[in-house]
Amino acid sequence: MNWRQEVDARTDAFLEDLKGLLQIPSVLDEAKAGPNEPFGPEVRRALDYMFALGERDGFVTKDVGGYAGHLEYGSGEEIVGILCHLDVVPAGDGWTYGAFNPTIADGKLFARGSNDDKGPTMAAYYGLRIVKELGLPLSKRVRLIAGCDEESEWRCVREYFKQEAMPTYGFAPDADFPIINAEKGLYDGVLKQLPIQRVPGSKYHLVSFVSGERPNMVPDFATAVLKTDDVLEEKFEAYLEKYEADGTCTWDAGTYTFTMKGVAAHAMEPDNGVNAAYVLAGFLLALPLDIQGERYIEFIRHVFADSRGISLGIEATDETGDLTINGGVFRYEGDERTATVNIRYPYTAKFEERLQNLKEIALSFGFELSTRHHMPPHHVAEDHPLVTTLAGVYERQTGESADLMAIGGGTYARSLEAGVAFGALFPGAKDVAHQVDEYMEIEDLLRAAAIYAEAIYELAK
Repeated sequence: MNWRQEVDARTDAFLEDLKGLLQIPSVLDEAKAGPNEPFGPEVRRALDYMFALGERDGFVTKDVGGYAGHLEYGSGEEIVGILCHLDVVPAGDGWTYGAFNPTIADGKLFARGSNDDKGPTMAAYYGLRIVKELGLPLSKRVRLIAGCDEESEWRCVREYFKQEAMPTYGFAPDADFPIINAEKGLYDGVLKQLPIQRVPGSKYHLVSFVSGERPNMVPDFATAVLKTDDVLEEKFEAYLEKYEADGTCTWDAGTYTFTMKGVAAHAMEPDNGVNAAYVLAGFLLALPLDIQGERYIEFIRHVFADSRGISLGIEATDETGDLTINGGVFRYEGDERTATVNIRYPYTAKFEERLQNLKEIALSFGFELSTRHHMPPHHVAEDHPLVTTLAGVYERQTGESADLMAIGGGTYARSLEAGVAFGALFPGAKDVAHQVDEYMEIEDLLRAAAIYAEAIYELAK
């Protein structure tokens, strides 16, 4: 079977269907949540779009309350699962073509979600569509499961598997080729500053400090409002020049507003970005702030001083990589004084001990740590039939060795009892997930669709 030939015959339709999905700004919006749309109307619209494609192409579809849904083909007791997600992170500013205006340039398709995860989702869908249209005999059902809350708290798959059967095994097209059979543990926590009795006479009063939108993103913008009678323009400009930072300051009636630009990146590798909150906090740290503001800024600079938790004494590493720590959301305004922490820890790390260390350090700065979300590490043995089957497919189609990998990201694969991440980024491709001007190479999407078609057939035949 020439799987790539089958994909090439459907390229125009593939790109047209993908562009339609990419145009939907399916960002979590709980403020507009309603019946059957728990994550907001745009996420719901993306799910309905996939249902419409499935019904057009003759698949059986099922909606699980707007949390998730599936498109199914085949028959049999066992199920092969393909776990995808339709939600995307917020767009951010600075896009060349517009985050939800899918544009092809230089062989790349630019749009939020082209890489994570709508492009790979459509590649997997077309792989399944090819298997169906060729009428290949299967002994298992194949379900393309589309979740709607992967970029937040995974409520989608939790709710889905309360109602639907667990697949025998499956894969998530939401990371890298060849095969990722181990994923780090993921922890999201909220650090809340305890009230401090104010000391009168401070020359600088921190009114607000705001940065970031998601724990799993390196924030690319931060704003601080400061009350003072001092003149700070020259000091701020000197700070920007010294650290090659990009920021602004404006003054109005005794109040300064400072902004700082950073570089967005996925939290699984914070060093790929520049944390705007951390950089802006560095400037504020040198000022004699009021005691509450001072402790908040000191805390930011201490906890997020490095991406490996070395300053906290919680570092760890093994074959799955280093422990990483990211400060994704900062809110110091009104009665809210919080910071979120996203930690990704190796498979062998004794995380409860490290978490206790972090709690004690936080308390010494006047902060309480509460757990928002925690997923343990995930691992599938290298000799599992799922792994060996996918390895065979990858090696046949690429001529390259299907080496096993471990990552710091969390994919839907870990929601399966036996699941791995399988593409769609090929070795050497740049990972621009969660970044401005996110894109996917069109050639890579087509190659992935061919691999997925064969993989689906081999797993379900």
